[in-house]
Formats: sequence, structure tokens, C-alpha cells
Amino acid sequence: MSRASIEIDIGGTFTDCYVNSGTGKTTWCKVRTTAHDLGLGMSRAIDDAAERLGMTGDELLGDTGIVRYSTTVALNKLIQRSGPKLAYITTSGFEDTLIIGRASQWSDGLPFSEQREIARVQKPEPLIPKTLSVGVKERISSTGEVLRPLDEEAFLKQLDYLVDQGVRGFVVTLLFSYLNPSHELRIRELIEREYDESYLGRMPVFLSHEVSPRKLEYTRSTMTLLNAYLHQSMYEELVGIGQQLRSRGYRAPLMMVHNTGGMASVFRSSAVQTFSGGPVAGLMGAAAIGEAYGRTNVVTTDMGGTSFDIGMVVQGSTRFYQFAPTIDRWVVDATILDTKSIGAGGGSIAKVSEELGNRLDVGPESAGAVPGPVSYDQGGKEPTVTDANLVLGYLDGENFHGGRLTLNKRRAERAIEQKIAKPLGLSVPHAALLIKRIIDSKMGAEIHKETVLKGYDPRDFTVFAMGGAGPMHCCGYTAAANMTEAVVFPFSATFCAFGSSAMDVLHVYERSQRITLLKPGETDEWQQDGTIFNAVVAELIEQAKRDFAGEGFQTDGLVFELELEIRFGGQLNVKRVASPVLEFGGEDDARSIGAAFEKEFSEAYSALGLNPEAGIEVEGFILKARLPQANPELPVYPVGGDREGSKHARTGTRDAYWAPEKGFEPTPVFQMNLLRNGDRIEGPALVEDESTTLVLEPGWTLEVDRHHALVLTKEDSDVR
Repeated sequence: MSRASIEIDIGGTFTDCYVNSGTGKTTWCKVRTTAHDLGLGMSRAIDDAAERLGMTGDELLGDTGIVRYSTTVALNKLIQRSGPKLAYITTSGFEDTLIIGRASQWSDGLPFSEQREIARVQKPEPLIPKTLSVGVKERISSTGEVLRPLDEEAFLKQLDYLVDQGVRGFVVTLLFSYLNPSHELRIRELIEREYDESYLGRMPVFLSHEVSPRKLEYTRSTMTLLNAYLHQSMYEELVGIGQQLRSRGYRAPLMMVHNTGGMASVFRSSAVQTFSGGPVAGLMGAAAIGEAYGRTNVVTTDMGGTSFDIGMVVQGSTRFYQFAPTIDRWVVDATILDTKSIGAGGGSIAKVSEELGNRLDVGPESAGAVPGPVSYDQGGKEPTVTDANLVLGYLDGENFHGGRLTLNKRRAERAIEQKIAKPLGLSVPHAALLIKRIIDSKMGAEIHKETVLKGYDPRDFTVFAMGGAGPMHCCGYTAAANMTEAVVFPFSATFCAFGSSAMDVLHVYERSQRITLLKPGETDEWQQDGTIFNAVVAELIEQAKRDFAGEGFQTDGLVFELELEIRFGGQLNVKRVASPVLEFGGEDDARSIGAAFEKEFSEAYSALGLNPEAGIEVEGFILKARLPQANPELPVYPVGGDREGSKHARTGTRDAYWAPEKGFEPTPVFQMNLLRNGDRIEGPALVEDESTTLVLEPGWTLEVDRHHALVLTKEDSDVR
């Protein structure tokens, strides 16, 4: 019998848990996130899931082979600016790199609406002040040669100054250290020699060539800085969770979900790698099960209490990476699967702006978990999307979140009346419907923009609706995106937690190295010598094997995938391309790499942009070392449904508001877990589950497939 697996995804409002018992039974649950102690909410979720399987949480953990964990703890600490006091050590003359940034640093990480207000925009406050940035006397050339040896005596004086200022960590980024790290390594030796563990504890030293062995010193510096800034808080949080799990019987390493689409143990995970673990897990889960559902072109949509996350799977592949990924206000040089997040969720606040002529807007501000929506009775004063759904009759206030929370409908009605309906001269339900339609339109517009900007027609895609609020709004935002099909899964409310169960143990290794594949002005003079190419790949493979062995894994089953950053000569930006070869054997391999680059370039930017006459250059290597894990198996249910009303799953009716001209209408209510393969329901209808409610709007049809997924279709794709 295989051992159980537990998947945890901690969001701003809810903590999701998905469990595979190892005997074929699965269960899932949601609990409120405990922001003051994430481990507390995690333990509650595990206990809840274990109870559903007929055991205690300790019994479940004792029989668990792997716990996968995704969280936003690193981002939260960055937003709060609660990191340690750090020093920045760089090559003399480059002390202001972090302060100067790039030419566009003032706009990095800001929404477009704020970027347009140029007069009000301010550059981010540096995480390390200029007084704690020092330049050391040394220099490595652009080819890795030592032009000026490290002046150790001068550096030791600078080190004493930094320690006297109360520094508790060091960020070391020297020019061209990714080609020759000898000076960075020597600086760490000197720091550890002068201030070892017997002196106030050893202060961590972060070397840029270890964190990000890539060219471009600014993004290499920001990567190293963010890892240093978030290291201690993340370490304390995760070590505490790991100790808690071990005290309850779990013996394996705690695995962290990475931005790359894989995972690794806590001690092999850096803070930046875990930045958007939850949305990436959902994306990987969609790719894993999309084929089983017969859909390889998918837009993943995850609507929770605070945010709305979008990702794309094309032809079964998660092929898109963020271009110039930004964490908070800093551009980094990291491999992050492309997901888009906007402030739209159940907690999004609705408001009427007098400055804009009494115009109603919703989000991006959120009421969060505390105080939450007005109807939560926790002190919230501003009406939210959840309050609107309650007023519209879509939610059962007496049985919200499986009966664990009672919603105050009268308070929600008063808040919407005072803050929205009266200023706009509308009835309360009409104002609530307007709130829902505005948030649906915003989310639909983002979906449409994401697909079109990547060169695809949204009508060729299916929406996978995830998150606690995703099924409630999917009909609205799918139609607003000019799409006609959405799928809701039995575990949609915890889909990102489920998604991590489909992820492999994966490490990503990167290295900047320029190689000319095709000379400029030549049409047939391809690279024939693979010495440098093969040396870089061999070094990365060896590093991967050491790391996996250090985590206790057998390296015999490792699978290696190579991606290359390639550009036409004279271009500023590169295109990441899957390499058709892992070992370079001559001209034929150069041609095959060039052909793969031109194909992906054409798909992304049009064949009109091809320019091989300018030459083709490789700029960087990205090696993925993967230890495959078994994908979750989806149960198949026999046909037993009812295409004429699904009476076996119907639990009653509830008055719901669908249009101002009709008012409240009696609407059938169904229980999601009672639906069967073959059931068919015509909208309007409400399908309830303890973790979510599916709002089937008029004009939509629901059919239950063999995996008990709910497939929603709409004949007319016009945007409302």
C-alpha cells in the first residue's frame, strides 16, 4: 500500500488542504488562515481532512510519505518591510547599483493606472541604505580574468565598519562573479573567519554567483538581496512548521512548491523560488489533468478571498515564463512560470467614487480575512463581493463554509444600501448585481487580454474555475472574456492544493554563456564546435546530481531538460526555447536548435519578425533536473445521471436575483456531491458544496462528466 500525501496551500484568507490517503480515497477542506501563526491553520486543516477519512491528524501524518507546501509568507514579509539589517558589498564604483536600478525602476511592480500618474510615482525605498553599501577594491574582467586582486586589508576595515553599524547579514555581488567567483568566495571566508559562531552567532553571507549565476548585475543583485532579506523570517516560519509536523509523527522532508513548476525540500528552497507557489501549483495541476478531461488549451482562473490568478496551458504545456519578473518593486532574474494576479476576490471592496461622477468600482482593495466582509460580523464596514452574492441570494447565509460560519444578510444589505444603492439611486439588489457584474467584467477583461497578448484566440480555450469564489463567478467572467466553456471540479475550491500533487521534484540551474550558433551575414555557417556548450551542461548536471543526493534522493531516475535563451543578433531581449538536444554534436545540432528557436519565435511574435541574417546567438542555459512523481489518478464514475432535472441532487429552491426587470425568482438548488455522471441542469440554478457555490447563470447549461467534473457551456459568446 502506498503512503498518504498531503498538499497545503496557504492563501491570504483561507488555508486549503488536499489529501490522498494512499488507499485510493481523497478528501479536501478549507479552514481560515491564521496569519499570526500559519502552522496553526495548517494543523487545523490536516485534522479536518483526517477526520473525514476516519482517523486523527497524528495517525494521518504518521502514515504520510510527503507533505507539499505552498505559501505567500515570503511576499508578506517583504510587503511589511520586516527583514533584517543587511549590508551590500560590491565592486568599487558600483555601490549605487541598487539605488540607481534600471531606467524604468520607478515603474517596476506598479499597476498601469499608477504608472500613468508620473508626477506622483516614487522609486521604492531601498532595502539597504547607501550608508551600508560598500565598494571593495577588486576587478574581474568580462572574460573571467582577475584584473585587480582583492584588497583584503582594505575590505577587513570596511567589514568592521559594517558590523559596528549593527548589520546582521551580507549581500555580496561582484562584477562578473558568475564567470569567476573567487573573490566572492574569499570575501565569505574572511567574514566567517573574523566573525565566527562564537561572536554573536555567524551572520549569513549571500553570494550572487550562488543565488543567480547570470549576467546583468542589477537583477543579480536584487535576486541576492531578496533572498537575504527574506531568509531569516522564512527559515523561522518553515522550521517551526517542520518541527510541528515531526512532533505529530511525520518523518519525511517538508517539500516547498517553487515558481518553476516543481518542488524541493525546505533546505533546498530559497525565498524567491517560493514567491508564487500557489498559482503555479494550480497551473501545473491544470496541465496534468487537462488531457484526462480532453482539454489541452486551458486558462486557469483562481478566485479566492483576495486575488484572482490567471495562467495558461497551451497544447498541454506550461510554456510561458514571466518576462522581467518583478517581486514587489524589484525586477529579478528568476525562472517564474507566468501567472497574472489582480486584486479581485470575495473580499474585494465596492465603493462609489464621487471624484469620478458617482461611478461604482470594485477592488483592488480587499477586506481580507480580518475584518472580512460586512456579513462576517467581524467589524467590517465596507461592502464586498461576498456581501453582494449574499444579498442576491446566491449564498446560503445559514450554511456558509459548511455551516461553520453564519453570514449576517441584514448587515450586508444595510452596507450596500448606505454605501452603494443610495448614492446611485438604485435598489439594494440591483446595486448588488452591479457589484457582481463589474467584478466579473474586470476578471473577464484580464483573461481576454492575457490570451490575446500571447497570440491566441480566447475562444479556443476552456476555463478551469478554481478557488472558493471561482465557481460562483465563472459564468460571468467566462462570458466577459468571450469564451463559452468552463469546468468546475469537485475539488475546485482547493485546486491549487491539489495541483501540487501533480508536481515533480524539480531543481532549476541557470548559467549565462554566449555562444554564436549562426554568424551574422551568413546563411549556412553554423557552429560546429560543442566544447563550451557541453562543458556548461555537464557542470549543471553534476551540480544537480549533488543536490538531489544531498536531499536523500536516488539520482538514477533523474530526467534532464535543457532550455536556451536565444536571440537574433542585435536584439536586446531573448526568447527561451526548449533545446532539442542535451549534448551538442556538431552542425546538425546547431541547425536543429536554430529551427526550434525560429518556430517558437514565429508563434510568439509572427514569422515576419524572423531575422536569421543578423545571426543567432545563445545567451543563457537553463537546465531542469526532474525526479518524476506519480500523477494523481482521477476516479471514473459509471453513468447514472438524469438529463431532465437531476432530481436526486435537488435540495430545494431559493429566491435569487438575476435581472432588475424580473426581480427575485425561485431558483433550484442542488447538492454538488450528489450529482452523477450524465446529469444535465439548465440555468439558472445554484449548486452548493461546503467549500463553494456554483452559480449557473441563465443561458448556461451544466453537464456532469465521468470524473464528476461539472462542464458549463454557453451557446452565445457575446460579452454581456
